[in-house]
Amino acid sequence: MKLINLALSNSIVGEYMAQLRDKNLQQSRMLFRRNICRIGSIMAYEISKTLRYSTKDIVTPLGIAPTATPDDDIILATVLRAGLPFHQGFLDVFDKADCAFVSAYRYYKDEKHKEIGACSEYLASSCIQGKTLIIADPMLATGGSLRLSYEALRTHGTPATLHLCCVIAAQRGVDYIQDTFSDIPDATLWCAAIDPELNEDAYITPGLGDAGDLAFGTKLSTGTHD
Repeated sequence: MKLINLALSNSIVGEYMAQLRDKNLQQSRMLFRRNICRIGSIMAYEISKTLRYSTKDIVTPLGIAPTATPDDDIILATVLRAGLPFHQGFLDVFDKADCAFVSAYRYYKDEKHKEIGACSEYLASSCIQGKTLIIADPMLATGGSLRLSYEALRTHGTPATLHLCCVIAAQRGVDYIQDTFSDIPDATLWCAAIDPELNEDAYITPGLGDAGDLAFGTKLSTGTHD
C-alpha cells in the first residue's frame, strides 16, 4: 500500500490544520466544518492526478478543443457522521461521483477503555465492482472502523482502485491499515497529518479531539470519533 502524507510538504493545508487543532478556534463549528471540507477538496485534487484520462473533442462556440478528462467511475464513500464535511470537500471536486454511506464506529468493551471494538450498523451504496473507491474518514486512530467500513462496502463488489483518506492519522492506525490492506496492490492511504500516538482512551494525540462532536455537537452514544 502506498502512503501519502500531505504534511511532508508545505502547503495551505498546514493553515487549515492549525485552525482545526486550535482549541479556541474549535468553538466555531462552521469554521471547523469548513476546514475539514477544504482539506477534502485539496486531497481530492491530488487524487485526481492519479486517475485515468483520455482526450475528448469538446465543441465550443468557436471550434473544437481537445481536452483530457478522467475516465474513472468513482464511488465516494463516507463514514458517518464525522465524515460528512470531509465528504463534501471531495464531492465539490468529484461532482459526478456516486456516493456511499457507512455507519461504522469504535466503542469501548470495558469500563477502563482498554478493549476496543468496532461496529457497523448501516450501509447505502451502489455497485463498486471495478470502480475507483474513495473512503473518506477524517480520523484514523486504531483503524478498526475503517477496515470494517471497507468490509461492508466489499459486499457490493471489488473496486479496481482504492483510496483511503483521512485528515489526521495515528501512527498505530497507519501501521494497522498498511498491514491489513497489504494484499491490495492499487491501494493508497492519504493523510493530511500523522500524529505519533494514541492516549489511554485511544484518542489521537495531539490530534484535535472528537471530530464528530466538534462538527455537529456532543452525542450521547458510546461510539467515538464518529
